Amino acid sequence: MERKLQTPTNRFKQAMAQRQAQIGLWLGLADAYSAEILAGTGYDWLLVDGEHAPNDLRSILHQLQAIASAASATSALPPGAQPPHPVARVPVGDTALIKQYLDLGVQTLLVPMVDTAEQAQQLVRATRYAPEGVRGMGSALARSSRWQAYPQYVHEANQQICLLVQAETVEAMNNLDAIAATPGVDGVFIGPADLSASMGHPGNPGHPEVQAAIHDGIARILRAGKAPGILATTESQARQWLAAGALFVAVGVDTMLLVSAAQDLLARFRTETATPAVRPLGY
Repeated sequence: MERKLQTPTNRFKQAMAQRQAQIGLWLGLADAYSAEILAGTGYDWLLVDGEHAPNDLRSILHQLQAIASAASATSALPPGAQPPHPVARVPVGDTALIKQYLDLGVQTLLVPMVDTAEQAQQLVRATRYAPEGVRGMGSALARSSRWQAYPQYVHEANQQICLLVQAETVEAMNNLDAIAATPGVDGVFIGPADLSASMGHPGNPGHPEVQAAIHDGIARILRAGKAPGILATTESQARQWLAAGALFVAVGVDTMLLVSAAQDLLARFRTETATPAVRPLGY
């Protein structure tokens, strides 16, 4: 008897709904080989960045394929770890571009610069098939349906999509309660760098006013029953936001980890006294 395949369950969305914190890593190298290496290290999720990294649709696809390879090499993962869930950030919340990302097989999207509930509602519709939304029908051509190997994909896809929106301006924080309350929004990611600039403290996400706004934002997102998220680039930052209730936290960036490790290694072989590089706080 032929076995019918079911659209894969979004484990990341499921875990956050159960209030299980998910630890992630940001991928900015825009390279499938490095993505495949990192897919085997045990993170819960990996963010493929289409906004600030030099990615296009094909490089996003190649990284999705590389991350998926971890599922066929589970014996190489750390004990107890599952293959990481890929999250992709679009450069802008454009309906046509969102359609293309979803057709590539992205189940979880991160959308930058969402300032109002109206924008959030439009994004929800962009990620759903009709009648709930306006996502274009084209599953026969799409990796997301395994080219229709998932026979019920168009009926099952909506419930497996996870939409994360970024609040990273003063306007967004003013509208945060309404944004978080939007049906179909699963989580709200607070962007410390852009928020600090919007608040008049560019390059200083550690400013007390910015930190207070983030703490308040996490609490408000939780009250709305949604998952708060953030990117931290130091262990102390990450632990602070996890303790505050953030449920999807990226604890590093591949580009920064590479530079830091290379500099630290080189420093151990330099005989002259060198001034350590000053790295900015935050993303």
